[in-house]
Amino acid sequence: MQYFIILMKLKIHNSMKQFLLNFIFTIGFVSLVSAQGYTTPDTGVSYYLDDLVTASPSTISVSGTTYTLIDDLIISATDTFLIDTDVTLEIGADVRITIFGTFNVSATNTVFTALDTNAPYEGFRFEEFSIINIQNSTIQYGGGLRVLTETFTINNCTITNNVSGISTGSVISLSRGMPQITNNTITFNETPAISSGATNDVSPYIFNNYIEGNNQANSNRPQINMGTTMTTEPIQIIQNTIIGNRNLTQVGGIAISNLLGGVVDAIIDDNIVKDNRYGIALLGDDISALVRNNVIEDNNSQGSPNLGGSGISLNASSEGMVVVATGNEIRGNLWGITLQGESSVNLGDNVDNIGENVFSQNGNGGVTYALYNNTDNAFMAMHNCWDEENVPNSIADAEAVIVHQNDISSLGLVTFDPVNCGFLSVDEALINQLVIYPNPSEGQFNLDNNNLFKQMNVYSINGQLIMKKPLEIGSNEMNLDLSSGIYILELEGEQAKAIKKLVIN
Repeated sequence: MQYFIILMKLKIHNSMKQFLLNFIFTIGFVSLVSAQGYTTPDTGVSYYLDDLVTASPSTISVSGTTYTLIDDLIISATDTFLIDTDVTLEIGADVRITIFGTFNVSATNTVFTALDTNAPYEGFRFEEFSIINIQNSTIQYGGGLRVLTETFTINNCTITNNVSGISTGSVISLSRGMPQITNNTITFNETPAISSGATNDVSPYIFNNYIEGNNQANSNRPQINMGTTMTTEPIQIIQNTIIGNRNLTQVGGIAISNLLGGVVDAIIDDNIVKDNRYGIALLGDDISALVRNNVIEDNNSQGSPNLGGSGISLNASSEGMVVVATGNEIRGNLWGITLQGESSVNLGDNVDNIGENVFSQNGNGGVTYALYNNTDNAFMAMHNCWDEENVPNSIADAEAVIVHQNDISSLGLVTFDPVNCGFLSVDEALINQLVIYPNPSEGQFNLDNNNLFKQMNVYSINGQLIMKKPLEIGSNEMNLDLSSGIYILELEGEQAKAIKKLVIN
């Protein structure tokens, strides 16, 4: 009898245990389902926010023009997520939006923000083969944009106060293709502004963005940090303003590197790079770059010449680097241009490169260093103004601010004669009066208020001379047969030159 009672107790105990396990499993399963949020059914349907509210009210709700997303949202490969009216989407803590299909934001003012700014959402993940077009949006207090797709456009957006989340390398992290990043304001994010992986072949078009104070974590990374590029297309970093926060002493301006192998082909043109740890750095072998018409000033926030502070820094472990630098204004850095290892540069010759780089007040320890060739490679550096504060320069003036074979016998010789500061003497007011309109154009445009120039040379964005056109003093009607793209107009007079940009639709 006692044995029977014990046996019954054991059976009751085991039954209760199994019940509890089943109950716990059921609760856990319900929680797991809830945590999955909503996935569109992959049936080729386009969804607006109101459609998503109807499809999954436990995931997303609405009050007026404010929508609240409290769980993960996945847009499947054949489906489309559309926003074409001005709305605010508040997103809960750690919530992720993943796009396998199409995401098109075309309203005039869309805001993506955290439901609680102290609890960021995880961010956006754009899978390979997704189609992404984001216009006129504010993206803030999230974990960034992880861009795995080849088809990505973000234009006229404000991207600010984001943290490391779905994207860890930068607030916009790229993986492939030719993404278009244009006319945006990217500021004060915890991570750098734009990056790609060290071995991802990416050739983005980064145009006319205002970039300031990114990498608030103060890690040893620049605000634009790119790796290898596609073999068929260069990375283009054009007409951006990249301002550092001088309290962030580890953060550089622009860096492109291929230290793990691969090819770099880059155009870095007409940017303002200021108040970073360094200005522009090109690091690695098999690098080809055109560095043109950039203003590179006061990149010395760390203050240690042994660790950085160059306006332009080049470094390669083997010969073959092809860098052309022309028309840059390099002022107030710890070093003007530095070369390490087996790097090389063309700063001006009598064939293809007009030189016309301007140097001023670059130095450290009481010594001015416009150019430091710390390699055994010889290169050309003609027609530059080596000391803007001492115009006109003599050969001796240039020699005083260039470190090369004449100073240390093991270093390569820099050929810098002739020196030229004459292009600085033009009245800037006359140049500023020159008007080109419409710009962008279809190829037909007017060039008005021309008081200086007799010829216009048209170059492709990669520096190839396409055509020459005579100019009249006063007004000129131009009709150029050009493919769509960006072109450089070099205007020449007897004692004056100017550079303008022309966009052909």
